[in-house]
Amino acid sequence: MAFALTSNAFADGQAVPRQYTCDGSNISPRLAWTDVPSGTRSLLLACLDPDAPGGTFHHWVAYNIPPEMTELEDGYRAGTSDPRFSQAVNDFGRIGYGGPCPPHGDRPHAYHFRLSALHDRIGGMTDHASCKEVIEAAKPLEIASVDLVGHYGR
Repeated sequence: MAFALTSNAFADGQAVPRQYTCDGSNISPRLAWTDVPSGTRSLLLACLDPDAPGGTFHHWVAYNIPPEMTELEDGYRAGTSDPRFSQAVNDFGRIGYGGPCPPHGDRPHAYHFRLSALHDRIGGMTDHASCKEVIEAAKPLEIASVDLVGHYGR
């Protein structure tokens, strides 16, 4: 088996259901993973929109997720905390998840839910570190990553 990321809300390449977007409940979908690489000391989960007009838009980063965890249940939103890991400030200016919310009239955007296996925990972050800062700090620690891509348009 290979390192894999799945959701019971949508399959890779399919539409992100409305409830997980800014037009619905704006909560995160359930995400599960298997076959975490050996040597992993923490995980980073990001939701990114590389199709955003101004460049990649950061919707969510959860980091220092313990490697023994195998899923995040649905329902995370801006302001939802979890003592098991940290979350960064997204490009909406809020800590936590902000769902897909492309401009009206744009073609559907591809939202990348990316899980990265890291050989160490991310240190030195403040409580208000941005998603971009956390992702940059994680790059030299990355062992492997896997994407689950969902599409959403308005």
